[in-house]
Amino acid sequence: MSLRIHGNRSLKTLPGEATRPTPARVREALFNIWLGEIEGCRWLDLCAGSGAMGAEALSRGAFEVVGIDQWGKACGVIQQNWQQVAKPEQQFQVLRGDVLKRLPSLAGKPFDRIYFDPPYASDLYNPVLEAIAQLQLLSLEGEMAVECDRQRQDIQIPEELEQVREKRYGNTEVRFYRRKMV
Repeated sequence: MSLRIHGNRSLKTLPGEATRPTPARVREALFNIWLGEIEGCRWLDLCAGSGAMGAEALSRGAFEVVGIDQWGKACGVIQQNWQQVAKPEQQFQVLRGDVLKRLPSLAGKPFDRIYFDPPYASDLYNPVLEAIAQLQLLSLEGEMAVECDRQRQDIQIPEELEQVREKRYGNTEVRFYRRKMV
């Protein structure tokens, strides 16, 4: 199975429902919202799945892309997909493991764009948002997009972040967060 990204490039995906790629229209809408913000940025892809979002960021000129996924097979597919689209001057890294345990290793080098798309029923939303805020993983001018089911009401925004917009695409909602200016 494969899916297509910017430039009509084909990516590998994993069979079955173990990873749920972000729908093409959501992916396209997100990159339209962030148009002009991707080239040269540092991108963090959390619960990366097939790595489609990171691959899209690489294909649009991100300087560095880091992805985290706990499933070894997914990490292998992400690595292959990113190798396929990355140019020699671009950097990427795939980290295998629990997202909450891997995030502290990224502290000290904030990201310009963070995409977080966990399994919709997971209990990762609040602890990951809290970790992003506490570890200051989002740059001062950065923005984070969180994909969830549009019915999800229990996402709590840490004091250091503010929601700046939300977009709905069928049953999918993407909520955007920035650091609060003090």
